[in-house]
Amino acid sequence: MSLATASLSATAAARITLYGFVCAMLFAATSSAPTPLYPLYRALYHLSPVTITLIFASYAFALLVALLCFGRLSDFVGRRAMMLAALLCNALALTLFMLAQGADMLIVARMVQGLATGIALPTFGAAILDGDKARGPLLNAVAPFLGLMLGTLTGAILIAFVPLPTVAIYALLLTLMLFALALLPVMPETASPAPGALRALKPQIAIPPRALRPMLRMAPAIVATWSLGGFYLSLMPTLVILSTGLTSPFVGGSVVATLMLSATASVFIFRRWSPSRARSIGTLALMAGVGLTLFGINQHLVTLLYLGTAVAGQGFGSIFANVMKSIMPLAESHQRAGLFAALMVKSYLAFALPALAAGCLVSVLGLAATANYYCLGILLMAALSLLTGRSGVVLTAEEDKKMAG
Repeated sequence: MSLATASLSATAAARITLYGFVCAMLFAATSSAPTPLYPLYRALYHLSPVTITLIFASYAFALLVALLCFGRLSDFVGRRAMMLAALLCNALALTLFMLAQGADMLIVARMVQGLATGIALPTFGAAILDGDKARGPLLNAVAPFLGLMLGTLTGAILIAFVPLPTVAIYALLLTLMLFALALLPVMPETASPAPGALRALKPQIAIPPRALRPMLRMAPAIVATWSLGGFYLSLMPTLVILSTGLTSPFVGGSVVATLMLSATASVFIFRRWSPSRARSIGTLALMAGVGLTLFGINQHLVTLLYLGTAVAGQGFGSIFANVMKSIMPLAESHQRAGLFAALMVKSYLAFALPALAAGCLVSVLGLAATANYYCLGILLMAALSLLTGRSGVVLTAEEDKKMAG
């Protein structure tokens, strides 16, 4: 524990925990805000599915670079300095979105946004754990799902009911971002400055030795869940229009929001379960949900599409929360940002690479066929997760009880 963390009063700890949680949600909301706009961008600027996925992937790859280069930096220069950098970068990204008039500017805006989010994720995630180590993993699991849901749903509502939809959502988020900036000076510092900041800029994956085996153990489940998230946030809004014939952006946005709302609920539903049981049931829910969604897409059944999405969300949320609950407590205070960054690197590679490959395949196979192959890939990875669990790559009973308690 750092001196800064040890000297925190209960009030200061609660303040930084709440601030970190709200800001983490805000960054997640910002990252998902363009999702319901993709069909509109496609019509306005005559964008192909490949271009849409490139816009999406540019965010994820910029985020990965930021995680690798800046993910551990708040452990050395302090949390508040990196919070300031993340908030300013995101404000710039939102301004660029409002000014965008084509694919080039959208890609630039997404890259700046990815840089901001790559700085923000480990910094705010570590600050939440600094303030509340007991509930920190739960809050870190809930924040992205709540933020992603609010971003897509708010964006979809504004598109349907507010003039200038390509500006309105970003203007709202920019206002909230500036408010967060105004509150930053009154937040306590929870990480004492330490030597080694320049070395921390060298791209590397910083995983404490005791966390390495659990991360490898959970890799198939992480890939299955985050590739599902990438699919929904990049191609699903356009796929919904193609499959159902419903052209309202609200429909596509609400499908994505359903996934995230269900994922949020599952974090609380499964929180008292043992990690191995929650992971197994969550993986089965993910597989069942993806299967239902796939059937709904091919049979043009909107109700089944929503039902499958809700079931898959139960798997998404429970697996991610399980990963956070099992892995993050294995890091000391000076290792938290680095471990969180490493976990996010693995997650966002699964988030971006399959979606980018799918975008390239759309022009060859068509959107519906690509979606079928994509979902089958998720099912195979989820099945692999179950098989590795049955072959003994699981927590011991003693570890299970410790994690569940």
